[in-house]
Amino acid sequence: MPAEEQSLSVLTIGHSRHPIDELLGILRQHGVEVLVDVRSQPYSRFSPQFSRRALEQAVTEASIRYLFMGDSLGGRPEPRDCYDAEGKVDYDRVEEQVFYQRGIERLLERIARSRVCILCAEEDPRHCHRHLLVARTLVRRGVEVMHVRGTGALEAEADLCANDLDRQLALFTKA
Repeated sequence: MPAEEQSLSVLTIGHSRHPIDELLGILRQHGVEVLVDVRSQPYSRFSPQFSRRALEQAVTEASIRYLFMGDSLGGRPEPRDCYDAEGKVDYDRVEEQVFYQRGIERLLERIARSRVCILCAEEDPRHCHRHLLVARTLVRRGVEVMHVRGTGALEAEADLCANDLDRQLALFTKA
């Protein structure tokens, strides 16, 4: 199949509070070659094994490449115009930023060459910018997005969105 006809796919995962060996096992299970860290602040007081340096070392020792992209694809960007009047991040505004678009292009190039998994902290993608921002951008670009849950099971972005819609409809009909 010609390269332009190949469909692109990417995984996402939240490290939660897994032991590092468990996370590495899940990454190996899914054939991950490159772990792309999209945390704006790549450290954890509660899970120091997921601080940037410790994670990068563990992943590299497991023969998985580590790539930090939290500066361009993170959920808490620095520019103030990415936030609303109440100080809450506005993902529509982030998606329009040049730094974000460049990050997406760089990510797409990597996805085209390797089995990539995007990492953030939150286990449940419903509560994480990797679903609320990055995945929606990638889906618009024709990328299949699969979320790796804490058990190692996969959940399709399309199913996640459908379940979100079902929940919204249920809330609307109760009102």
